[in-house]
Amino acid sequence: MRKLCNMYTMIHYSFFIFFFGGLATISFYRNNTSQGVSFYRNNTSQGDASNNFNVTPTIASTCDLFSGRWVHDNKSHYPLYEEHECPHLDGSYACQTYGRKDFKYLQWRWQPHDCDFPRFDGKAIVERLRGKRLMFVGDSLVRNQRNSMICMLYTSIPGVKRIGGELIGSLHTFRFIDYNISIDFYWAPMLVESNGDSPTDHLTTFRIVRIKSIEKHARHWVNSDILIFNSYRWWRSHVVNFLKSGGSLLDDPNNVYEEVNRVRAYKLGLKTWSNWAHTHIDPSKTKLFFMGATAVHVM
Repeated sequence: MRKLCNMYTMIHYSFFIFFFGGLATISFYRNNTSQGVSFYRNNTSQGDASNNFNVTPTIASTCDLFSGRWVHDNKSHYPLYEEHECPHLDGSYACQTYGRKDFKYLQWRWQPHDCDFPRFDGKAIVERLRGKRLMFVGDSLVRNQRNSMICMLYTSIPGVKRIGGELIGSLHTFRFIDYNISIDFYWAPMLVESNGDSPTDHLTTFRIVRIKSIEKHARHWVNSDILIFNSYRWWRSHVVNFLKSGGSLLDDPNNVYEEVNRVRAYKLGLKTWSNWAHTHIDPSKTKLFFMGATAVHVM
């Protein structure tokens, strides 16, 4: 359990709480007359080039939010929620419940060099999310961030909260009923179809993918107002095995695979995802974010 509460975990949680929280606050407060979605699309066969959809000018377009440093802040009333206030925090990451005594790890925030993030305003976000569906897609790292978002919103809603939700295969929904807010998570660690698609049985280092197949997952992502994707950790095997021929099961011993370098495999996987996004996402209706590499759970 101590491993789960190390510096990597602190950086991971604080990155989401302070970076995405601030970015979300900026996005929700901006003028909605022109909405946009920004993501990378690979245009060459190797996926080296990229284009962006245009977005309304904000602090994000005038300041490099990714150039900055971590600062310890014990004067700005962090953390944004106390662990005991959120019954939906995954017990595996409830550091204080499992005996952690220090609290300084909760007081780090990201400080860009040339601008400031507005503090996360949970009540304002709740109001802006009324009637909307926010979906996180990817692996356990983005699942943790989704759980943090639930806690930040849960502790921002006054009084008794009516909640609901369900788990159907890879799709886990969570609803704030009185606000008609849905905070969902879809397990797809490689975005395309892979032998890691089971949310409970996926511990293998022999990565197999259908590199051009994404619709099986993607049909669950449509009709979201905000989509947040991540995919990186699972592509770090030395090689990724592309299914060339075989049956419906990815791990059938009679299948034929092509071993592909992980960097090229990752590019091709992102190309499949970005092609889907450009075809199916309407930037006037859906905001889309993609996260790259993030800290892992343990050292």
